[in-house]
Amino acid sequence: MSSFRHLLLVLASLTLALALPGATTRPNILFIVSEDNGPELGCYGDPYARTPNLDRFAQEGVRFTRAYVTQAGCSQSRSSILTGLYPHQNGQLGLATWGFRMYREDTPNLPRSLKAAGYRTGLIGKLHVNPESAFPFDSWEIHSANFARKGLADYAKHAEAFIKASDQPFFLSVNYPDAHQPWLRQVDGMPARPHDGKDVKPMPYMGVDAPDLRKEVADYYNCMNRLDTLVGDLLAVLQRSGKADNTLVVYLGDHGADMLRGKRTSYEGGVLIPLLVRWPGQAKAGQVRADLVSTVDLMPTVLAVAGAAPPTGLAGQSFVPLLRGEKTDWRRYLFTEFHTHGGRNNYYPQRTVCNDRYKLIENLLPGEVNPGYEFTNNGHLEANVVAAIAAAPPNVRAAYELMRQPPRWELYDLQAGPYEFRDLATDPEHANTLAELQRELARWRAETADPLLKPENLARLTKEFSGASKQEARALSWGYPYYFFGQEPPAKNAPEVESQGRKKRKNK
Repeated sequence: MSSFRHLLLVLASLTLALALPGATTRPNILFIVSEDNGPELGCYGDPYARTPNLDRFAQEGVRFTRAYVTQAGCSQSRSSILTGLYPHQNGQLGLATWGFRMYREDTPNLPRSLKAAGYRTGLIGKLHVNPESAFPFDSWEIHSANFARKGLADYAKHAEAFIKASDQPFFLSVNYPDAHQPWLRQVDGMPARPHDGKDVKPMPYMGVDAPDLRKEVADYYNCMNRLDTLVGDLLAVLQRSGKADNTLVVYLGDHGADMLRGKRTSYEGGVLIPLLVRWPGQAKAGQVRADLVSTVDLMPTVLAVAGAAPPTGLAGQSFVPLLRGEKTDWRRYLFTEFHTHGGRNNYYPQRTVCNDRYKLIENLLPGEVNPGYEFTNNGHLEANVVAAIAAAPPNVRAAYELMRQPPRWELYDLQAGPYEFRDLATDPEHANTLAELQRELARWRAETADPLLKPENLARLTKEFSGASKQEARALSWGYPYYFFGQEPPAKNAPEVESQGRKKRKNK
């Protein structure tokens, strides 16, 4: 064999090896997901946040200032992160702990797609999407939500073991319990110097202030400080492994803080999140980008980075060009939604669209009292929320009353009023903007086959949600995964019939 021919064969073999699943030159992927927090980080300009590790991480990567979840609820948001679909597309309309689930177990998702592409897949912390069997992670440690914050050092220990286990490229998602309620002031000596109420003020989007609220907010920031320490430990593990330079690291919150006008709403306090991405040698470090980015973009982005073919029908698009600082024709409109968090206590379906300046919320049950309003107020056990709202300025009080019993449309100028205290939907000067966003929202709902476009589905879902307690929801199956698609759900008290019905649906 000539030396030239031998060289060609060697080069061909190397090319094939690099294309094969498991090739070590492909980047590893690390997701770091926190609970119930918006962009309350130092790198986003928050005056009370003590987050040096995440601030440094942001300088090393790309910081997105307009990143949104699809729905401000834990299971619903995480379902979109893992499937690249909106909740109304995948079926996870409410919390997994209330028995809500995706329509189909065979819905394409990140661990399944990456495993097929030769990646090891790992999960540390809660999954919180049903059915769990749809997500074939190779390794899963710490299955619980761990709101008691037990064994926090174990997250980094499990991550280190997983990262070092093989040279095969990996996808690892590490899901921390902070800053979910209860807001614990200090755990295992973290933070070393806790905030108290005199050190902070409530988030501006709340529009209210009171000493008892400040105490809660202080402990929220203590959770964020503790989270930052744990993230620092995890990043140190990655650095010691020698794999940091070949790892795409994504940090994000699963939705906004559990504060007034935050979690369980379609306002910015609920759907706007921190999103930081570091990709050594590929992403242009130090960028601060205001592009409209959604968590449905994460799956196509990760699959593009991994060299894996995306499944058809994904709702988002890869933002790899944004990471690299390339000029690209990015989206003009971004969409979010809401259904419920648990069940009847906060069911209030909404659809939302925003552009670079304005935001439109469509309330699908206009004029009805939103039960989520009282539910959120009652969740602040140590604060007199009613008194705080009563003491707020008139525009803030009006915004809370509108939140309690919304009209069909709410329109906000996010540049002039980023905290959404002035509804412009009936302002003649904004009629053209209103019409534009109404048109785009209707287009998106049609393109994504929103089941609630059908009045009979909305009416039936509303009836179903109004009669289900948490205990009933856990024991029985929701009917919407069937009647949304023209099928009658099986008898709820006949598990064997239900199983057959799910199997029949899966085969269609």
